[in-house]
Amino acid sequence: MALTIGIAGLPNVGKSTLFNALTRATVLAANYPFATIEPNVGVVPLPDSRLNELAKLYDSQKIVPATVSFVDIAGIVRGASEGEGLGNQFLANIREADAICQVTRAFEDPDVVHVDGKVDPASDIDTITTELVLADLQTLEKMIPRLEKEVRGKKTEQVVLDTALEAQKILEDGKTISSVSGDRDLDPDVLKSFQLMTSKPFIYVFNMDSAGMEDKDKQAELAKIVAPAEAVFLDAGFEAELVELDEDEAREMLQEAGQEESGLDKLARVGFDTLGLQTFLTAGEKESRAWTIHKGDTAPQAAGVIHTDFERGFIKAEIISYDELMEYGSMHEAREHGKVRMEGKDYVMQDGDIVEFRFNVT
Repeated sequence: MALTIGIAGLPNVGKSTLFNALTRATVLAANYPFATIEPNVGVVPLPDSRLNELAKLYDSQKIVPATVSFVDIAGIVRGASEGEGLGNQFLANIREADAICQVTRAFEDPDVVHVDGKVDPASDIDTITTELVLADLQTLEKMIPRLEKEVRGKKTEQVVLDTALEAQKILEDGKTISSVSGDRDLDPDVLKSFQLMTSKPFIYVFNMDSAGMEDKDKQAELAKIVAPAEAVFLDAGFEAELVELDEDEAREMLQEAGQEESGLDKLARVGFDTLGLQTFLTAGEKESRAWTIHKGDTAPQAAGVIHTDFERGFIKAEIISYDELMEYGSMHEAREHGKVRMEGKDYVMQDGDIVEFRFNVT
């Protein structure tokens, strides 16, 4: 299960620079609208220091982290849903994403043209949100007449039509579905099948300069715009430099900038948290690996992420928490102290569980 985040924003806000940093890919980052013509997809590892420690303990040949996929699309401009610019044809590329990362410019630079002529983060966010709302309305306006006909012919259940109509009302009020879905009568499974962009969780990234990264008052002001969603503040140019350094140099550069973690690490972490995801771990001589599951998944569901046979023939899961394994230094010592548990099919997985599944498939 890979996390996929669609990167959206106006032209010239730093999306491609951010994408470059995320993937170390070479994407045209030219200073004019629509520099990103083809959608770019990059798969990047989710930072997890636990894997390094497990690899040392087990003398693993390789480390396989969980992954995050980023889809970079061309800048969306006002009127994109009506075909302005190139944005409209790219909206489809983020429909299948699990979350939308809205990148907003929060830096002043006379050499980098702003598509609207001025830097106004609140206005930029409103522009993108409006275009996504309008695009989703178009989707529903085409869908609803067909659903009405299918409900009359008893080919589709009434709940599907009801969910579409309720979603349409929300969008007509200018709101995103994800911002109010908890308060409305919307069937979550039906809603997901519509692939509406505004039903997805939003992550907001403010691309700042070095002065902005030190200005906590400005960051608090920007965070209010997107609350209760979490805001990620980063300097895309700084992040692009950071990824070119080795681990020690990068740590030193972060310390000099007064940052505890890179903006990219925080983005991946916030993305995971926003989608309610977590990882469990497996370790051995061959590899130490992180696997992505949803919070609340049971042991058999986690087993199924490795292989469907593991879920189908699940018997038990041998589990120890990462912290306890590190405390005792080996599985043998952990067993001696009663820290290795055998769990059944009702066990709810915890982040950092180290697991060996027992299964039988006939």
